[in-house]
Amino acid sequence: MTSEENRPRRVIGRAGSYEKGVARRQEILERAAEVFRERGADGTSLRRIAAMIGVSHAALLHYFDSREQLLVAVYEHAESQRDTSGEVADSAVDVLVKAAMINIGVPGMVELYTTLVASALAAEGTPSNEFFSHRFARIRTELTERFTEEQAAGRLREDVEPADMAALLIAASDGLQIQWLLEPSVELERTLETFSVLLAPTS
Repeated sequence: MTSEENRPRRVIGRAGSYEKGVARRQEILERAAEVFRERGADGTSLRRIAAMIGVSHAALLHYFDSREQLLVAVYEHAESQRDTSGEVADSAVDVLVKAAMINIGVPGMVELYTTLVASALAAEGTPSNEFFSHRFARIRTELTERFTEEQAAGRLREDVEPADMAALLIAASDGLQIQWLLEPSVELERTLETFSVLLAPTS
């Protein structure tokens, strides 16, 4: 559950044909994100979601083919709105710690994330499966590049494989956030920051 970099994104669902339609889709995503930040996906139907955010069922169907497609679009939209300023200079561990702490500030979005990942595992070719397959691959690549640069600069121990550490760090972040949902006393930030100690160059 890391933050996104500023890059063109593949539109999930339909973008809208004209400027007014694009703006309307954006408004729907923003309203839905606000609802899910507070309540999570909550197992509600597409029709119920429409009522919760104050639009018609037909309006949602104009942009999204299914509840799952809408939920994926809402998650992608909410994640894209994060403030990523200053991350270029941060270590890979710092980036994931910051993203995780942003996530737990909006429990409903953590719940939405776990719901969508579970859906992604259920069947191939679904909106959540395609979105998270690409997302995990991209984040692993981005973290691997950061770790490789840190290793070259002498800030990361030399006896670890950057790609392996990228996968492990993502797994730790996601797993700890799920534990935190079940037990809020879990020290998420402190535990993730332990990776900085473990990965420090050996003297």
